[in-house]
Amino acid sequence: MSEKTVFVEKQYLGREFIPITIRLVLAMFCFAAYFFTDESEHNGNLLVLVGFAIIIISIIMGFLLHFSTRVENKSIRLAGLWTTRIVKIDLNGIIKVEKASYSRYLFNNPVYNLHTKGTIRFYAAGNDAIHLTDRDGMVYIIGSQHANEFLRAINDEMKK
Repeated sequence: MSEKTVFVEKQYLGREFIPITIRLVLAMFCFAAYFFTDESEHNGNLLVLVGFAIIIISIIMGFLLHFSTRVENKSIRLAGLWTTRIVKIDLNGIIKVEKASYSRYLFNNPVYNLHTKGTIRFYAAGNDAIHLTDRDGMVYIIGSQHANEFLRAINDEMKK
């Protein structure tokens, strides 16, 4: 059996628009508070340090891989951060595949292999997701920034 990869997507922790905005607003607040503190107050320097720390952490998080999604060999492989297990979803056991929105909420926390109420969720960024239902009724919700391509790749692999 050949290991031909049909689709690859990498999702990073720090590249979502809303959390970046929140972190930058916090850093700007620290710099503004430092600007309005008196020179005689020594705690004002701590505000600058915290502001720069927030910016540096934001830059580092932009390169931190949350998980990668691969469609290959009639399966979907989800590999997470350093110590997480690789999740392999066999496409032979999937009975329904559909594209839908990930959540109705504006803010969503990144999750990897979160089991709740008969669903297993994988999400880092984006608004769309692929919903997979297996023969046992378990629903896999995989968030994707390229959901149309992901859906096409899954359908192509299931037809083989």
